Amino acid sequence: MFSKSRPVLITLACLALLGARLHAADAAKRSFAGRTLEEALQDLSGEGLKLVYSSALVKPGMRIAAEPEGKTPRELLESMLALHGLKAKAGPDGAVLVVKRASSAAASPVSVVSFVKVLSDKVPDVSSLEAWKKSCLKDGMSDYEKALAVWRTVVGFQHQETPPLEYLNEGDTVKDPIKIFNVYGYSMCDAAASNIECLARAAGLPARGRIINNHSVSEIFFDGEWRLLDASLINYFPKADGRPAGVDEIIGGVKDWLDKNPSYRGNNELLGKFMRGEGWKKGPEILSRTTAYDVNGWFPAATHGWYSTMQEYDCDPGQIYEYGYTEGYQVNIQLRQGERLTRNWFNKGLHVNTKGGGGTPYCINLKNGQENMRYAPVFGDIAPGRIGNGLHEYDVPLANGAFRASALSVENLAAESEDHASPAVHTLDEDKNGVLVLRMPSSYVYLNGTATFKAVVAKGGQIAVALSGNNGLDWNEIAKYEASGDQSLDLTESVNRRYDYRIRFEFKGKGTGLDSLRFAHEIQHSQRALPALGEGENTLTFSAGPAESTVTVQGSLDPANKGKQLVFADFKPVVNGMDATGQLWIGATGKGDVTFPVETPYEMTRLRFGAHYRARDARDGIDYQASFDGGKTWKTLDRAAGPTPGDCKYISFGGLPAGATKALVRFTGTSRNATGILQFRIDADYKEIRGGFAPIKVSYVWDENGVEKRQAFIAKQENESWTIHCGAKPLMKSIVLERAE
Repeated sequence: MFSKSRPVLITLACLALLGARLHAADAAKRSFAGRTLEEALQDLSGEGLKLVYSSALVKPGMRIAAEPEGKTPRELLESMLALHGLKAKAGPDGAVLVVKRASSAAASPVSVVSFVKVLSDKVPDVSSLEAWKKSCLKDGMSDYEKALAVWRTVVGFQHQETPPLEYLNEGDTVKDPIKIFNVYGYSMCDAAASNIECLARAAGLPARGRIINNHSVSEIFFDGEWRLLDASLINYFPKADGRPAGVDEIIGGVKDWLDKNPSYRGNNELLGKFMRGEGWKKGPEILSRTTAYDVNGWFPAATHGWYSTMQEYDCDPGQIYEYGYTEGYQVNIQLRQGERLTRNWFNKGLHVNTKGGGGTPYCINLKNGQENMRYAPVFGDIAPGRIGNGLHEYDVPLANGAFRASALSVENLAAESEDHASPAVHTLDEDKNGVLVLRMPSSYVYLNGTATFKAVVAKGGQIAVALSGNNGLDWNEIAKYEASGDQSLDLTESVNRRYDYRIRFEFKGKGTGLDSLRFAHEIQHSQRALPALGEGENTLTFSAGPAESTVTVQGSLDPANKGKQLVFADFKPVVNGMDATGQLWIGATGKGDVTFPVETPYEMTRLRFGAHYRARDARDGIDYQASFDGGKTWKTLDRAAGPTPGDCKYISFGGLPAGATKALVRFTGTSRNATGILQFRIDADYKEIRGGFAPIKVSYVWDENGVEKRQAFIAKQENESWTIHCGAKPLMKSIVLERAE
């Protein structure tokens, strides 16, 4: 019997003495990546190996993330155990005991904590479409109340401003409401109209865009009519029954008044004078009941007023237009050991348009409640301003081997804690290069990036650094080092405007490696969506999970954007019968399709994808299909149907084969009269096989009456809440999230 003082308590129920013979050459050829650790241990029972382990240590859910290193069964055993914070130890009578590794890596085996979220009871949760619905739509709401909730959300979270350019969507501007709300907090009228369309449809209400003079607006259908709700200029116009009027009714009322008063038509000066002192109430009756105008006829932001309404709606009726959008972005803050996310209620003057044009947003220096943000507090905004700059940092834990758990690939490398050799991570076999591949996903747009590291290069050795922006499909070598020393590598040109990239370090020469590795990126985020504090008692809620990540396939359909952004061709699609020059239109044959390969590091849990499309003929449309056997068979998941001059359809499919890591996504359709794709997005969610929960430290910094206040809270469970009391109106400064180890 084993003594109870030993590291592992072995019981008859969990004792495994495995004696099958396995030759070393066969073991070296065997593939272990993706298999359970228990299966691998059974296969590794080789010559001279009598494995003894406890089911408390070798759990059924443990899987091997990367191919283990080594040639003999014992070397492979050591490598795969290290991935799980375990090690092999000599036992009695030639047995090999599996025990915990006494390093800090073993103390916290969770590779990544996903969907880390902190909410304040003062700010709605808009981190995803589902979160928005839960936060802003209440049981028992009428369609009118739902429509107003949609309108208030867009007004509250998207300020009218010079738009951010990502060069991904149609028109190069951002066309995803959840991304706008969380990353930017501002855009122009066409984005506001598309946001209304998206949220209204998510709430179960039909919606459409309308073109009027020099302005884009949206209508929502409820109570039997199409009704205008303009979130850009913050207005709607009630009829006598109190319900909002539609665009055509407003056009009719404005044109009728101007026909009777022709000297005012198109005359800014006369219209501006007329509207003052509630003069606007004497204009068209359809405009007279709104509460959007102040006494002098200005809208809440005071950038436009009654005079502009009189010109915008002096137009032809019936101009219906789908402004279009993408769906799929969601806030998924993920934290590995050594990773920290700082979001600030201030900015350093950085924004996504700094490089590549588009202009500086005026609101970058505005304070909440002032100038054209004077309206914001009325709609619940308690942030100091609108644009925030933060910092995403990752100090990769090399020496203790914890980097293995979250790396995409580790080949021929050892950590200092594993073989007691230096540097912190280094190559083992001199005849084979060492490889380290890391993924750097972010919920917020990267504005720049730097990798700093201490290189250790053996005589005749080398370190090559390559970066991939298209999920590992292509790699671009960005630096090469042949001497030891401290290095700083500017990643900005490769990561600007991106939310994800992969970086590969390849080491040549035995002992070549790194003593340290740190990434730092300045990011842009909206202050509006952050969990701000208010005067008095504040209830904060922490949550984390599920252990999932996402691979995204999205590129501009305009080849002219190559260099500014990924284009769709970067994702290696196969295109048949479609014109791929700016948008994807089905050509003269009347049939066409485009197929995108999608691959995830670990088991795929769902596919979320769709498009902004056009199919003018009732017989036409675009089928959404997926294949999980390399294209041998296809499953039609949904259809984006005609007739429509423009619409958006996005779906979520969770019925994937068990263990699937590869898929083909196909858009296939027919065209008799203009069928095509104007913008698209594909998201493949996957399991983080070593993900889970680990304690998270949440640090708040704010000022009260000029005195800095701080509070740190450690969340020890996946769902927790706590309170912060502010004795005076707080000036918010920062919130920092990091692992608490």
